[in-house]
Amino acid sequence: MKTKITDMFGIEHPIIQGGMHFVGFAEMAAAVSNAGGLGIITGLTQGTPEKLAAEIARCRAMTDKPFGVNLTFLPSLTPPDYPGLIKSIIDGGVKIVETAGNNPQKYLPALKEAGIKVIHKCTSVRHSLKAEAIGCDAVSVDGFECGGHPGEDDVPNFILLPRAAEELKIPFVASGGMADGRSLVAALALGAEGMNMGTRFMATKEAPIHDNVKQALVAASELDTRLVMRPLRNTERVLTNAGVERLLEKEKELGASLKFEDIIGEVAGIYPKVMKDGEMDAGAWSCGMVAGLIHDVPTVKELIDRIMSEADALIQKRLPQMAAA
Repeated sequence: MKTKITDMFGIEHPIIQGGMHFVGFAEMAAAVSNAGGLGIITGLTQGTPEKLAAEIARCRAMTDKPFGVNLTFLPSLTPPDYPGLIKSIIDGGVKIVETAGNNPQKYLPALKEAGIKVIHKCTSVRHSLKAEAIGCDAVSVDGFECGGHPGEDDVPNFILLPRAAEELKIPFVASGGMADGRSLVAALALGAEGMNMGTRFMATKEAPIHDNVKQALVAASELDTRLVMRPLRNTERVLTNAGVERLLEKEKELGASLKFEDIIGEVAGIYPKVMKDGEMDAGAWSCGMVAGLIHDVPTVKELIDRIMSEADALIQKRLPQMAAA
């Protein structure tokens, strides 16, 4: 399939594996890229420029296809060494960066000078337009269904994607609720040039996470996610568990007086416990409503091939039959 996104990133299929904390290691990124999509290493999981450089080298040894690095810009009293991380990306020859979080404008000149294409993750049309204005090459438009941080507007993709198509001049991909060929065809119909998948890629054989996480995704329905940290205006969609329900009780009890320190036990340092050790009730970890569409744990290649086969059947057979009728 050929779209503006496949052309821009030099990939076979318009499918991107978004950056995911303690999931986006070299194994994950290489598997997606080798299957024809765009794999993404999560920069902040590595933490230091030296570790990121080593992870990029590891991924380079696993694939000769394009892959990218995610950089999420977070407000912090002691921020990560973003200039150092960017230097590692440039020195490693990576040509695609997925940015997320705060405005990446101050870091764009260095990325652009190195010939790197930048796709910024946005949860609203206004932020997407800002990304376009500051020089991002593409946008990942993230609907309310998504795992992780959906923003505070609560606009689902059936509205957000066509609104983005009305406003944007740069290409964009659909993110949030993407799982299969139906997702891809729907995204294309609504104006996107491809799709970004996070949660769905976690339930694959190559995903370097504990099997408990994969089985939890298979067992979950579309009703099993919760929104946490809404009172702090830092909303995150997560899979429910004992730790999450405990967190929600604290939010309910404390109301407007809630502070981050009150819930730190349920949100800080959780990812290694869940993703590496399989402690499913440790606390809050990002998961999309798309969990309801996850029914198996295939290889990444099996998943991507299936998505493209389903999409092709919809485009070539089902929809033309309807149009002819």
